[in-house]
Amino acid sequence: MQIVDPHIHLWDLWTRIYPHFEKPGPGGASATICRSYLIDEYLEEGRDEFEIVGAVHVEAFPTDPIKETATLQAVADTGKLPLVIVGNGDLGSTEFPALLDQHQKFPIFRGIRQVVNMHPDPKRSYTSRDLMAEPQFLEGLRELGRRGLSFDLQLYPHQMETAAALAAKAPDTLIILNHAGMWADRDLAGWKQWKAGMRTLAAQPNIVAKISGLGMLDNAWTTESIRPLVLESLEAFGPKRAMFASNFPVDKQYTDFVTVWRAFDAITKGFSESERADLFRDNARKYYRIPA
Repeated sequence: MQIVDPHIHLWDLWTRIYPHFEKPGPGGASATICRSYLIDEYLEEGRDEFEIVGAVHVEAFPTDPIKETATLQAVADTGKLPLVIVGNGDLGSTEFPALLDQHQKFPIFRGIRQVVNMHPDPKRSYTSRDLMAEPQFLEGLRELGRRGLSFDLQLYPHQMETAAALAAKAPDTLIILNHAGMWADRDLAGWKQWKAGMRTLAAQPNIVAKISGLGMLDNAWTTESIRPLVLESLEAFGPKRAMFASNFPVDKQYTDFVTVWRAFDAITKGFSESERADLFRDNARKYYRIPA
């Protein structure tokens, strides 16, 4: 089966821009991923069963965003895999347009991810700033659209209504939801909140969804444990506005590459051939403008 994987991370610790991956720590990255993860290793993941025909590197919290993009451009230039990058940037910064100018010097650059996850439990928050409430955030979102660039949105369900309202005010910007909206509060109330939030996001035509990263919130997941989440995500967004991704090597902490893609395969066995082609390959090519 051919796949385009729209959410991976490649990091070379020799660049010294990923200090958070240089050693394991309590509550942080494990020894599994606290090392360099390079293109050759990624291409070996599942080689006997899945043909990787494209991928998207999503920023990995670099201390130097432009160096990350430049490094990934060099990887792409080897020709080993059609590869594009979603870079790092602060939408609320007055220097954001200048940062985009620098990113756009590299042909593989496609957009920005700025993680906005905040949670009542501080240990689950990725930022101490309520980024989406900052006035300049919306302007940054619109600036991406003016340049034909996308925004990768990573958040929690209780933030989805705010994100949908911002998307409505930036209709020319493609927004790509990360990790199926990160259903973090694993009780019935949390499930209902996540389901409602996914429908609210899907009501905005400029939002599409990546179904990925499921191991981060369900470390011991199985095909059956993720089936309701995957199917509900597809019910909300439809097969034309969704795509599967591995989130490797982050999800390598919980399972292997083949198991991830076999699960997506099993869950969508009843889908049409064209729907499966969209979910596994073609939507990622379309939304991230990846050469065939």
